[in-house]
Amino acid sequence: MPEAIDARAVQAAAAAVADRDRLRSAAERFALLAEPGRLALLAAMHAAGPIPVSDLAGACGISPTAVSQTLRILRASGVVSAERDGRVVRYRLRDPGIARLLDETLPRRA
Repeated sequence: MPEAIDARAVQAAAAAVADRDRLRSAAERFALLAEPGRLALLAAMHAAGPIPVSDLAGACGISPTAVSQTLRILRASGVVSAERDGRVVRYRLRDPGIARLLDETLPRRA
């Protein structure tokens, strides 16, 4: 291995990627955001707060069946949660890290 030009920079870079489990976990979270339909649902939930599937589908222009399937994936990953309100189930974004990413990448319009 050639000698480093900036040994401190190499140490900092190596430390940042040393925890492979942490990197894998982050990559999985980013993958959730990589599909436009999932991203739309997450952004809508972030903006609206707890919202029923039918309303979420209408807001995003996605079929209720597709929304339900996607929410199943997002729930299994721990990114969203469901709250029962009588006969209605409302979904909300529960991952503050993803909420911050949405704030940074998709700022709300005034």
